[in-house]
Amino acid sequence: MTTSNSAFRTFAITYFNRQALSLLFLGFSAGVPIVLLLSSLGLWLREAGIERSTVTMFGYAGLGYSFKFIWSPLADSLPLPILTKWLGQRRAWLLFSQILMIMAIIIMAMTNPQGENLAIMAMGAVLLGFSAATQDIAIDAYRIESAPSDMQTALSATYVAGYRIGMIVSGAGALYLADFFGSTKEMYSYLAWQKTYLIMACIMGVAVATTLVIKEPKFYTKKELRPTSDYLRLLLVFICAIISFIATYRFLGGVLPKVDDVLASFMIGSARFLSSGVVAFGAGFMLVQFGVVDKKVAHEMWIRPLTDFFERYGKKALMLLALIGLYRISDIVVGNISNIFYQDLGFSKSQIATAVKTFGVIAAIGGGFFGGTIAQKIGVMKAMFVGALLACATNLLFIMLFYTPTGVLLVDKIVSLPLLGERLFHVELKDVSLYVAVLTDNMASGLASAVFVAFLSALTSIRFTAVQYALFSSLMTLSPKILGGYSGAIVDKIGYPKFFMITFIIGLPILYLIYMVHKKIPLQLPDDKK
Repeated sequence: MTTSNSAFRTFAITYFNRQALSLLFLGFSAGVPIVLLLSSLGLWLREAGIERSTVTMFGYAGLGYSFKFIWSPLADSLPLPILTKWLGQRRAWLLFSQILMIMAIIIMAMTNPQGENLAIMAMGAVLLGFSAATQDIAIDAYRIESAPSDMQTALSATYVAGYRIGMIVSGAGALYLADFFGSTKEMYSYLAWQKTYLIMACIMGVAVATTLVIKEPKFYTKKELRPTSDYLRLLLVFICAIISFIATYRFLGGVLPKVDDVLASFMIGSARFLSSGVVAFGAGFMLVQFGVVDKKVAHEMWIRPLTDFFERYGKKALMLLALIGLYRISDIVVGNISNIFYQDLGFSKSQIATAVKTFGVIAAIGGGFFGGTIAQKIGVMKAMFVGALLACATNLLFIMLFYTPTGVLLVDKIVSLPLLGERLFHVELKDVSLYVAVLTDNMASGLASAVFVAFLSALTSIRFTAVQYALFSSLMTLSPKILGGYSGAIVDKIGYPKFFMITFIIGLPILYLIYMVHKKIPLQLPDDKK
């Protein structure tokens, strides 16, 4: 009894303190928009008759998460008029980004994606991705600054739990609402999805309330305040770089050849994307050289946080960056098309909502807490190895689900229940396979996410929290997002079984990379066991 009370007290102290509860609600605020931007939006577009390859391309709207490091120095240092004096630097940017998210969701809600309106929907999705990524910058900095490093594994687990709860609300909640309001795959209803997304915009009020209640982190390192003109010039350089990227991307889209081969299309698309990034970087660099921004200011904002990381780890920093960029590639690529996969197998939105968006997310929350626990027991790096192994291995379960026959009954008998009388119960084997695949995959994903967040937090210098963590988390999603955008075209070409086998194979080299990092790079990780 004493041991049980002691364990409960330890759990309560770890997960029910002020910092942890703050991260729970901030995690919720981050979990709601990501699903509205990707999986729920994907089902909406499919019901509206949009082609699968086009739907998965909408995943590029989430590339704001992969490039947030570019404007993270602004969120880190730029004071917002009125808001910063009222709330403080972190909370001001939280509130600003949350207002933008609500506006973006409303724009999407008021747009029927059929016909020419698809472009307006894309702009709303891009705004949502940009504002949600900006919120992530502020949340990550807040989390790292709100507590010392020995609390980061617990805060990471709590953040992931809140994040997954937000995903339940915007995932299962959105699908149930769309079903309730009358939209189906066979009979699409724009009004049903409009009402659903307007309700989600209202739910984001929780994020605003959280920001107004929490306190500014006590470990926040105040940056030297500069003249307003310096910040405006930084903002101008950023806007010019973004315009250069968009203009180059559109121009190359009209010049580069259109091919049917998936691999060739991926290579051309990647070249188009990278070329646009180079032009955007060149535009920003030239503006700095021409004196639009003082070189010293630009160096402190963008270059110093990067050089700090390389100064601490030297040449081995490249190995760390490789691990960061590839660790989540297996499950993120699959997640980009998973809902479409379930729908193609014949599962309804309600079935997907129950299995994936409810029980699956609960399993991910459990996996997150389990990940935080084993990280403290065996060390972060060993826990990362377990997470990476499970993340790629569970993709094989989707092959099993694909080949599971339909209509085979596992249970088909009359059961006598108190008060309810005799009822006929039957469970299809296909449904069982769905739950096995979803629960196992989500638990593995939750474990890997929580451990990886703790790993990235430990790599981040307290002097450059917003910029460095934004760089790490951006790098984490960049390659999966680029590859995930072609997942629909890949499936169209080779089918689901081969696609899931490929996602399993690409996850295997990560295991060796984790082993090499653990062996060759001395990292100061919380509770890390040699």
